[in-house]
Amino acid sequence: VGAVILAPGFQAYHAELSEEFGFGHYANVITSLQYERLLSASGPTQGHILRPSDGIAPKRIAFLQCIGSRDQSHDYCSSVCCMYATKEAIMTKEHHPDMDIHVFMMDLRAFSKGYWAYFDRARDRYGVQYHHCRVSAVREDPLTGNLLLHHFDETGTCLEADFDLVVLSVGMEISESVRDLGARLGVGLDDFGFCHTVGFDPVETSRAGIYAVGPFREPKDIPESVVEASGAAASAAGHLADARFSLTKVREFPDEIDVSDLPVRTGVFVCHCGSNIGGYLDVPEVASYASTLPGVVHAEQLLYACSQDAIERVTTQVKEHNLNRVVVASCTPLTHQPLFQDSIRAAGLNPYLFEMANIRNQCSWVHSHDQDVATRKAKDLVRMAVARAAELEPQQTVEVPVVQQALVLGGGAAGMTAALNLADQGFDVHLVEKQPELGGNLRWVNFSWLDQDLDDLNHPQQILKSLLSRTGEHPNITIHLSSQVVSTDGFVGNFTSILENAQGIRKEIPHGATILATGGQEYRGSEYGYGTDERIVTQQQFEQMLVDSPEKIRELDSVVMIQCIGPAEQYCSRICCTVALKNAITLKQDNPAVEVAVLHRDIRTYGFKERLYTRAREQGILFLRYEESAPPEVEAAEGELTVKLADLVLGKDVRFSPDLLVLSMPVIPMSDAGKVASLFKVPVDDNGFFLEAHVKLRPVDFTTDGVFMAGMAHYPKLLDEAMVQAKAAASR
Repeated sequence: VGAVILAPGFQAYHAELSEEFGFGHYANVITSLQYERLLSASGPTQGHILRPSDGIAPKRIAFLQCIGSRDQSHDYCSSVCCMYATKEAIMTKEHHPDMDIHVFMMDLRAFSKGYWAYFDRARDRYGVQYHHCRVSAVREDPLTGNLLLHHFDETGTCLEADFDLVVLSVGMEISESVRDLGARLGVGLDDFGFCHTVGFDPVETSRAGIYAVGPFREPKDIPESVVEASGAAASAAGHLADARFSLTKVREFPDEIDVSDLPVRTGVFVCHCGSNIGGYLDVPEVASYASTLPGVVHAEQLLYACSQDAIERVTTQVKEHNLNRVVVASCTPLTHQPLFQDSIRAAGLNPYLFEMANIRNQCSWVHSHDQDVATRKAKDLVRMAVARAAELEPQQTVEVPVVQQALVLGGGAAGMTAALNLADQGFDVHLVEKQPELGGNLRWVNFSWLDQDLDDLNHPQQILKSLLSRTGEHPNITIHLSSQVVSTDGFVGNFTSILENAQGIRKEIPHGATILATGGQEYRGSEYGYGTDERIVTQQQFEQMLVDSPEKIRELDSVVMIQCIGPAEQYCSRICCTVALKNAITLKQDNPAVEVAVLHRDIRTYGFKERLYTRAREQGILFLRYEESAPPEVEAAEGELTVKLADLVLGKDVRFSPDLLVLSMPVIPMSDAGKVASLFKVPVDDNGFFLEAHVKLRPVDFTTDGVFMAGMAHYPKLLDEAMVQAKAAASR
């Protein structure tokens, strides 16, 4: 083989090792994975939440976070636990609105796209209660089986709480078998068994040609894992370019049945989708109703229509009942229609003799509080789909030539990485940058959060130097500086874009695919007095000061940093905490005597970034948390800069008079992001970032075929994350 990709996954932390929480001793203490099975319609209780001890439905549930993460045995954050606990809490409240649910946590790590809004939904709409507290032990009442928790509230008062069920949110570990795999392949692993990767190629292991993805590299959620998978595929494709298509096998389908003179025989398959559909409408009734419709000769229910066994059953039933039209009532055809079309092709039917009824998005989701309405609407949609299916005729696809070159818009780290990967695969690339030079935001990144562990080759500025050199020298890359796309037309495989440079000269570029890597920018709003005093700067400006003004840095006695500013009050900008801590540690290294205080709502140093948080505390950096409703107050009067804060731990106001106030401004979309989106006919989200086709299934694709995204134009991200996503876009 020309390349190897390692995606061996993780194992959940063995909760019985944390004896203080009683797992394995108290029947009603379970892990989050066990609770996930209780929520599942295919689980041991068919989706009903019942206590293991007595089979009674609980009324109060406590989720305990960071079990096997951020403790004396694990110096990292498992990244996913806060959000899966929130997800499980919401699912529980949807089924049982009166359930009293409490989540005990240190920090809420709602750091990724849409996560903060999801947390807001759990707290404000569903009433899930969150407590900043690490519970130290769980005790059982032997008479009732209930669990007793002692915890402190925000005022420092010790409280005792009684819960029917305790769920331990377990973290990620690497199993011994995976460690053994790494050892046998000769790739570098850390003390916990996670795989070392290199900074300039974030999915490549210490052994060239072997790539690591998913939680094996660092704890991460599904979207990031899917992105890394595509990124590793891109890296492998660079090695395999010369061998492309030499071993390709074309999937064979049976000859198509001629249905032109046959009477309509329709089969209807209605999906439960676990509780997604089956929990909100009467699936058996819908299937029964479908069997009475004209032309329908077979109707049945499927638990999960998109599962492998269900797909095979559809194929089998088409053959057994001589069906010549098929209707699947399940979810959106945007994601699942090709899967079902392949299933009927395998039975000899033309794929266009298929119709879908979206009874998930259009029934169970929008009418979740009225089962009768949802069921009636589902019947209507199925009836309409059956009627339409009867009128369907076979269609034939035609082949059109594909322009074998790509257009990459944006010359930052993501754009250059995407261009280089496509070029390494043998494709011609047009790299378009509106500025007079390449580099984007990477030009202002002078320190890595892993600087103490990095050699010179992996330093951000060395990575920039390498990208610039390789991009400029690659024979397959044509660079267009001080240029913008002014118009674009065509369709997937056959686009034509018009570029215009600074002199007004226009050039026509044909291309088969497009990658939008237009980047983001640091917010520069007026919050906290920014722009009124030279002692109030942003993190980007402060990082440049650390490089350009070492003498001034050494004269500082006090520095205050404020997190979650402006737009970041509505969404988490993901990188602000890491950047702030990175710069604070760099400052302390140059000026150990300086007092540094970080004012925050939560510190979101996810994954291995938790080690940065630990290093910061070890160096004496102070962390003070404030409530969303009571942000810090800044005054600049009579030459003195004052920052006031209502400290939640001390229970009183704290006053700082810093020499410098550093604002951790969030990343926002570029000012022309909306114009670019309109030009390429692609969507943006509520915050102006590019909107992916599906957060988990197609995280770098647009709904517009042939157009892809990468980097901070999609959402704020660190350098290695932007580079991996760029590779993923190139792969797609």
